[in-house]
Amino acid sequence: MIWVSRIFFALAIAVALWEGAGLWEYGEWRIFLFGDVAFQLFPESLNLAQAVTQRFLTPWLWDPAIQTVLTWPAWPVLAGVGVAFLALARMRRRRRR
Repeated sequence: MIWVSRIFFALAIAVALWEGAGLWEYGEWRIFLFGDVAFQLFPESLNLAQAVTQRFLTPWLWDPAIQTVLTWPAWPVLAGVGVAFLALARMRRRRRR
C-alpha cells in the first residue's frame, strides 16, 4: 500500500511540474484537470467506469460526485488519493501489531 501511495505522490508531482513547464513555455499557468489527464492516459476507461458506476452501483454516484472530481485540478486529486492510500497502509500496519 505504501508503494501505491508513493506512485500517486509521484504522479501528483509530475503533473504539478508539467503545469509549471507550461508556465515556463507559455508564460501562463495552465491547470490540468483530473478528467483531462485521465482521458489522455486511459480514454476507454472513463466510459467503462461511467457505465459500471451507473449500471451496477448507482447513477447519482457518477453524475454529481465523480463528475465533480473529474473537473478538479489533477495534482491535488492525485495527492489526495496518495494520502488516502498512505492512511490505509498505516491503519493496516496498526492492526498487525
